Amino acid sequence: MKLRMKSLLLVLNLLVLFFASPVVATLLLEGPKVQGGVLLGKSDPGVKVEVDGKPVRVSRNGLFLVGFGRDHPEQSRLKITYPDGRVDQTVIKVEKRKYRIQRVDGLPKRKMAPNKVDLKRIRKESAMVRKARSLDQARTDFVSGWSWPVTGPISGVYGSQRILNGVPGRPHFGVDIAVPTGTPVRAPADGIVTLVHRDMFYSGGTLIIDHGHKLSSSFLHLSRILVKNGTRVRKGDLIAEAGATGRVTGAHLDWRMNYYNHRVDPQLLVPPMPKVITQ
Repeated sequence: MKLRMKSLLLVLNLLVLFFASPVVATLLLEGPKVQGGVLLGKSDPGVKVEVDGKPVRVSRNGLFLVGFGRDHPEQSRLKITYPDGRVDQTVIKVEKRKYRIQRVDGLPKRKMAPNKVDLKRIRKESAMVRKARSLDQARTDFVSGWSWPVTGPISGVYGSQRILNGVPGRPHFGVDIAVPTGTPVRAPADGIVTLVHRDMFYSGGTLIIDHGHKLSSSFLHLSRILVKNGTRVRKGDLIAEAGATGRVTGAHLDWRMNYYNHRVDPQLLVPPMPKVITQ
């Protein structure tokens, strides 16, 4: 009887220790916590994640993304709900950036003052872009890593305030790389092509690739597009050729990225631009 009582007490003590012990939860955030940045998050499988009160997609193994726009506030709130009902909340401090002012002169007058027909075309093309960026799939192609789509001098940076033909315009949301027409453009990461358009009013030859979880890349002013809508591409695949189509003053590639409704900075995802060797 005493032996059975001791065994019962031992079991009870073990149960108390088990339930009293704190459960260790996983939360890892990698990436620059700055305006325009994208963070790769990792938590436990089965969690639900909210960023600033809005749910974001989480993969089966607990991967998710956090993105910050150009003028994101200094703080972002991350809420994680675990399968057992526990809730963790974290405040992410977002570093403020200083943006350049860039003057661009010599743009065609029609591209600066579109007529009624042009405006109808612009609205139609904008709807096409929104639809292409609305894809929200569980693919985690963004874990393939990132590389520059072309190599060359950087002629425009993310977030800069544009003065177009002397008139203040919207900020620039991409990174411009000055390369000649016909320069091969390669996929910076794995993904699926969601838009191919040979000639949009502003962006000319336009290509959009979705990387999963509503993270997408846009490539503007292309002279040729070498993939079709729905094509599965891998990092480094040849996808297009750079050009000078749309509203431009010269040949270059404009690479932009979107995460949900945030316009993020592609340059923060890739290593420093390799030095261009001139002969």
